[in-house]
Amino acid sequence: MTSGPLATRAAERITTLDAVRGVAVLGILTMNAVAFGLPAAAYANLDAGGSRTALDWVVGGAGEIFADQKFMGLFSMLFGAGVVLFAERAAAKGRRSVLLSLWRNALLLGIGIVHLSFWDGDVLFAYALCAPVVLALRRLPVKVLLALGGGCYVAVAVVSWFVQSSLRSFSSVLIDFWIYGDYYGVIGTWFLTDYFGRALGAMLIGAALYRTGVIGGNRAPSFYRRMAAWGLGAGLPLSTAGFALMAATGFDIDWAVAGTIPNTLATVPLCLGYLSLIALWNSASNGGLRRRIRAAGRMALTNYLTQTALGLLVLGALLDDLNLGRSGIAVFVVAVWVVRLWWSKAWLDRFAFGPVEWLWRCATYRRWQPIRAR
Repeated sequence: MTSGPLATRAAERITTLDAVRGVAVLGILTMNAVAFGLPAAAYANLDAGGSRTALDWVVGGAGEIFADQKFMGLFSMLFGAGVVLFAERAAAKGRRSVLLSLWRNALLLGIGIVHLSFWDGDVLFAYALCAPVVLALRRLPVKVLLALGGGCYVAVAVVSWFVQSSLRSFSSVLIDFWIYGDYYGVIGTWFLTDYFGRALGAMLIGAALYRTGVIGGNRAPSFYRRMAAWGLGAGLPLSTAGFALMAATGFDIDWAVAGTIPNTLATVPLCLGYLSLIALWNSASNGGLRRRIRAAGRMALTNYLTQTALGLLVLGALLDDLNLGRSGIAVFVVAVWVVRLWWSKAWLDRFAFGPVEWLWRCATYRRWQPIRAR
C-alpha cells in the first residue's frame, strides 16, 4: 500500500467525497425508515413498537449503536464541507461567493420547507439555516472550528441532562414523548436544541475536515487507519454503553432524554471512524460497487428526497396495515439501497447531475445548465 495521499488530484478527491456522501445518504435511511413505518415513539424508544421478536431487537439495537445520529452526522459534515467548497469555487470563478452561497442556501431552505411539509424528520431545513453560520466562520483556524463543532455536541449533551433532571417520570410532556412520540413544551425545546446543535456542530467539523484535506481523501493511508482506530475505539464503547443502559433499565422513562447522551458523545468519533474506513475502501480499487456508491453520493439530494417519498408511500401507506417489525423494515431498507445504487449509476451514465441537483443548480445560477453527460 502506498504511503502517499489516498487522493492527489482534484477529481480523485471528489470521488472520496462522493463515496462518503453516498454511504451517508444510504445509511440515513436505516433510521428514517423506522420513522416511516413505526409509531412515532418507536424511533427513540425501542420498547414502544416494532420490537416483537428477538431479530427485531437485534436490528433495533444495531441501529441504535451503529446508525442513529451517526449517518446524519456524516451527512452533516459533508454539507459543511460543501458550503466551503462551493464558496471557494465561486470565488475562484470571480463570482460574489458569499451572496451566491446565501442565495443557494435560501433555495435549499425552500426545498427543506417543502420536504418538511411532508415529513417532520427533514434535515435540509436545519442545514440551510446553519449554512450562513458555517460560511461566516469558515476562515477561522481549523482547531477553532473543530472546538466549536465539538462544543455543540457537548452543549447538546449538557442540555439533555438538565432537561431530564427537570422532569419527573409522571410529567405529561415526558410521558407523551416517550409513549406517543409527541414533542411540546420543554421536550420540544430540547428536540430543537438537539436538532440544530448536532447539525451545526457536524457542519463546522466538516468545514474543518475539508480545509485540512481529511474529508477529501488527501491524507496518507496510515493517517486514516489511525483515525479509524481512534474513532471506532472511542465511539463504539460509548454508543454501546448508551444502548446497554437503556436496555438494562427496560427503557425506563427516567432515562428517556438523558439516555441519549452517550450516543450523542459517540457520534463525532464514530463519524470520523466511518469516514476513515470509507476513504480507505474508496482508494482500494475502482470496482463496480464503489462506482455505484459514488454515483449515489453525487445524487445525494435526489436520493435523500426520493427515499422519503418511497418510505412514506410504501411503509406509511401501502404496507401500513401489515404492522411491520424492525426486521421487516430492514428488508425495505435493503431493497431501497439496491434500487438507489442501480438508479444512480444508470442516471449518471447519461446525465451530469441528479435531477434535483440540476434544478438546484439552474436556480442557483438563474440560467439553464447543461444536463447531458459529456
